[in-house]
Amino acid sequence: MSDGLKLLLIVPHPDDEVYGASGTLMGHLEAGEACGLVTLTRGEAGRTLGLCDGPEELARMREVELAACLQVIGLTTPEGPAGRNVFEHHRFPDKYLKDQPLSALTEVAREAMVRLRPEVVLTFPPNGSNGHPDHVTTHRAVKAAWDALPDGERPRLWYYASDVPPENEALRAEWLPPNVRHDVTRFIERKLQAIACHRSQALSTVDFIRKFPQRITEETFHELR
Repeated sequence: MSDGLKLLLIVPHPDDEVYGASGTLMGHLEAGEACGLVTLTRGEAGRTLGLCDGPEELARMREVELAACLQVIGLTTPEGPAGRNVFEHHRFPDKYLKDQPLSALTEVAREAMVRLRPEVVLTFPPNGSNGHPDHVTTHRAVKAAWDALPDGERPRLWYYASDVPPENEALRAEWLPPNVRHDVTRFIERKLQAIACHRSQALSTVDFIRKFPQRITEETFHELR
């Protein structure tokens, strides 16, 4: 897979790329390794914090925020640091992925894996990390796509993972502890800048830092083995 991507993220929302993986992306891009991001929705159902009126305006704002974030990370296309970086933004309905045909979402993930040949695919774990229905549905689609690939063509599959088990009992039952760790301390200034690009989601930033401050400098994942 040397001519494919090093790391491909498949996530539902703008900002799902930044909290837990932006430092890892920066490290790969700095090393000249191409990376990619597939975002399934425009995030139009998220919080507005009074910055805009209505879902369509929020969607446009979040597209601008995501572009600024990726510029900071270095995941720009087509002339990114590695020259082969990929960013694809789909328009599935935010908050309602569970109501979409799972086959359609699975095909988006499968096609991206086949075409881009990533060494590693990163997505949400079975419990969606926090139980968000879009996170859970994205996990199911990516896992189904991964399962459908022949053994020799499957990338390594990573999930976002925290050392801290969820407080919610149902989420804790599907919790997977980290077995991959990346110290991203040297990227902390750029990571914080990238996080801050998602201005409309400032409450999500506060919640993440309050609950998982250690994951700002150490990004942790569970690799399916």
